Amino acid sequence: MLFDVFTILPEVFPPYLESSILQRARQRGLIDVRVHNIRDYTHDKHHTTDDTPYGGGGGMVMKPEPVFEAIESVLGLASHLSKPQPVPVILLTPQGRVFNQRVAEELARYERIALLCGRYEGVDERIREHLVTDEISVGDYVLTGGELPALLIIDAISRLIPGVLGDPEGAQDDSHSMGLLEYPHYTRPPEFRGWSVPEVLLSGDHGKIERWRREQALLRTQQRRPDLLEKAVLTERDREFLRKEER
Repeated sequence: MLFDVFTILPEVFPPYLESSILQRARQRGLIDVRVHNIRDYTHDKHHTTDDTPYGGGGGMVMKPEPVFEAIESVLGLASHLSKPQPVPVILLTPQGRVFNQRVAEELARYERIALLCGRYEGVDERIREHLVTDEISVGDYVLTGGELPALLIIDAISRLIPGVLGDPEGAQDDSHSMGLLEYPHYTRPPEFRGWSVPEVLLSGDHGKIERWRREQALLRTQQRRPDLLEKAVLTERDREFLRKEER
């Protein structure tokens, strides 16, 4: 999968992309992340990408010219096209739809996506109206720019691409992937400072282990994120377990 990232701070990306799982995924050709400096598409000696807002007010606004030129040039878009497809052009903004596992799964179906990192007070509205095809927020808080959200989205989507994770079923068991928080994990030693690993995990009975994990995921979700249970797909056995725990 190809990620095109448009930013005025390209130096932010290499440290994370050149580490661990994402680095190996890039080396193996499973993902490709191309970071484009919007300043390279300016035509003044100061490489200006922002200006004061019409109507007054604090802060600066990202100018439309370099953003349009950068994205149209890289994606090979005709300048007269509005909201081009099939490559989604995603603006990272607090005003967008909230990113979650379902959105990650939706975007993972594309072969290529473009991520536009907002800065300052935001972008000129004409970028939003005539270039961007989607807007995404990573939560109800404000960051100084879209670079961290872009990395977050790249990471979340990359985990869903076959071959990126060592365990082919690893992404399916993660928190939120199955609509629940993930069950507890243990590793060696079997006892540490008097705290023992649950016996069921040492039993070798895979049926009992899977059921224990399911129940622990249900219990943890009920305790920490009960709102998730409203949308989770639950069996009658799951519901009976939760009713028993409530009693």
